[in-house]
Amino acid sequence: MTLQQMRHAKLWLAGNARNWPLADYELKELGEGFDDVVTFHPTHEESPVDPKDAIPRIMTQPLAQVRAAVDKKDSVAFGQAYDALTAACNNCHQATNFGFNVVQRPQTNPYPNQVFTPGPK
Repeated sequence: MTLQQMRHAKLWLAGNARNWPLADYELKELGEGFDDVVTFHPTHEESPVDPKDAIPRIMTQPLAQVRAAVDKKDSVAFGQAYDALTAACNNCHQATNFGFNVVQRPQTNPYPNQVFTPGPK
């Protein structure tokens, strides 16, 4: 899930900078990461709800909302959808007994070696 945290942060940084191709890429990576969790870590001994059940039930709709905003290149909708996605992440953490892991919008750029503003086309 550490990679998911990175992808979540990079998705915000890209979308906030209106770098829609990068946001699209990070969103796809985030989706693939959830697929990997379901495939390779379907259960967890300390979880009352299995990740394989919680992730599709909790994350599908928020991911689709972010997808729609990215596809439309809509900054306002992106911010709202990203916040809904973040809330869903925290809801999933609560459901799987990892509520101590709370995520939020990045406050700073932890990747100073990456440019998030859109480049030349």
